[in-house]
Amino acid sequence: MTENNIADFSLPATGGQTFMRSAHQGRHLVLFFYPKDNTPGCTTEAQQFRDLHEQFLLAGCQVFGISRDGLKSHENFKAKFALPFELLSDTGETVCNLFGVIKQKNMYGKLVRGIERSTFVFDRTGALRHEWRKLKADGHAQEVLDFVTTLN
Repeated sequence: MTENNIADFSLPATGGQTFMRSAHQGRHLVLFFYPKDNTPGCTTEAQQFRDLHEQFLLAGCQVFGISRDGLKSHENFKAKFALPFELLSDTGETVCNLFGVIKQKNMYGKLVRGIERSTFVFDRTGALRHEWRKLKADGHAQEVLDFVTTLN
């Protein structure tokens, strides 16, 4: 995937906001896609991004989480775990499809469509600099932060 094939997009966000990717040029940007609010792996990942949030800000980077959950679920998840970043709601899977993160997954012996845990980092110019797919939640936020600090 290259920056040229990722169209600008907007999504509703927690806090009554609307996120537009193009509005975040001038700062590094992390978009982490996760399957579902309040599930063990997703909670671990979100908490680790939370715990490193100040370091991301010091590196000139904004962090946003994206899933197919609605805003009410996102607001509850954000409040329950004191997440300092906004969560984006892609109930129509538009942005998930743009990034190619909807995959067939085997859940307890059944094939289901769902989000493949993935993260994308854009630099200050809006260029896609790195992507992770099929990742493990635990320790991933630190790996992303380590990469972001190389961009400065």
